[in-house]
Amino acid sequence: MSEVSEMRLLYARYWLLLSVFVIILDQLTKLWAQSVLLYHQPVPVMPMLNLTLAYNTGAAFSFLSDAGGWQRWFFIVLTLIVSGVILHWIWTLRAQESLHAAALALILGGAIGNLIDRIWLGYVIDFIDVYYQRYHWPIFNIADSAITIGVTLLIYNLFVNQRNKSDDE
Repeated sequence: MSEVSEMRLLYARYWLLLSVFVIILDQLTKLWAQSVLLYHQPVPVMPMLNLTLAYNTGAAFSFLSDAGGWQRWFFIVLTLIVSGVILHWIWTLRAQESLHAAALALILGGAIGNLIDRIWLGYVIDFIDVYYQRYHWPIFNIADSAITIGVTLLIYNLFVNQRNKSDDE
């Protein structure tokens, strides 16, 4: 193995630890939620935040949740493909691209956290319920939060890189 390949492997392993941390935190919090919460029974935590156990057979915002069951396999295959792409992407990054790598690691960890639920249970466990007055955001989990933060960091990184490129010209 070349020196560059060894460095990339070490770098990728470092960021994959973040993915593993997200997966473990996600799965532990879902186990906790299932053991202490009753299905669709809100538990107030603070103003604008409840813990409410819910099961999502669809994707983000319950997209395709009423599709009849085929969506489970579609999302499993899609997640496996996207995870493979992200793993390859992380492998190709340089050490200077740490924000990019962190974003991808968060997305990967979140995707795999939800994939585990989808494979074993047929649905994703959600429990974080944010609301304002009578308007509730779709209930979500730690994996969803990691994906959202990762995508936000990717977009931020894109704009920072675009700005740096235009400053260099």
